Amino acid sequence: MGFTIGGIREMRSGSRRRGRATECTAVAEYTGLWGWDVVPGARAAGGRCSCGAADCAAPGAHPLDFRPEVRAGATLDEVTRAWSGAPGAAVLLPVGRGFDIIDVAEQAGCRALVRLERMGLPLGPVLATPTGRTYFFVAPGAATELPELLYRMGWDDADLDLHGLGPGSHVPAPPSEVPGLGPVRWLRPPSLDTAADPPQARLLLGTLAYICHRSSTS
Repeated sequence: MGFTIGGIREMRSGSRRRGRATECTAVAEYTGLWGWDVVPGARAAGGRCSCGAADCAAPGAHPLDFRPEVRAGATLDEVTRAWSGAPGAAVLLPVGRGFDIIDVAEQAGCRALVRLERMGLPLGPVLATPTGRTYFFVAPGAATELPELLYRMGWDDADLDLHGLGPGSHVPAPPSEVPGLGPVRWLRPPSLDTAADPPQARLLLGTLAYICHRSSTS
C-alpha cells in the first residue's frame, strides 16, 4: 500500500489550507478581540527574504509593500480576504499605536517576568522570539521616554541590553515562525484588559534594568 502522487498533492494542499486558516484565525483575534492593526510581512527562507531584494536589511522581518494593513476591528471574513493575497505571510504588529515595546534578551526577560509577576506589578502581553529576544508590551510613548526614564532611575550610564521600539517598528506575532529557528510564542498572552491598556513603562523598567544589568555582569 502506498500514496499516489495525487494523494500527496491533496495532503499538501490540505496542510496549506489548515496553515492559512490558523493564520487568519489568529489575525482575526488580534484585530477583532485585541483591537490591534496587523500587517502581512515578508518571510525568510535559506537566509534570503521573500521580498526578493538581495540586499534586504531585515530578511523576513518587514511588511510586504504590496499588501495593505488589516485594520483593527476586521472580521474573520475580512481577514481571510486580505490574507488570500499573501498566503504564508508573517504576522506583524505595528508598534507605536496601541503599544510600544521594551526589548530585552530572552534570558533576562524570562527572569524579569517571574520577578514582576511575583511582585504583583501590572503586566501587558509578553512575546519571545526564536532569535533570543523578549518583547514587553507597554503603553505608547515608552520608546521616546526611555532615555529620560533610565536617567531618572540611575541606569542611564549602565551598559544595558534593553531597547525601546516605537512608531515605525513591527514585531512578529504567533503563529509566525523564523525558518530554521522556530516559532514566535507568547510568554504572557494578551487579555481584554492588557491588550487595550498595557502598563506604563516606568512600572516595569526598574526591574527590567536591574535584571539586564545582573545578566551582563554574571
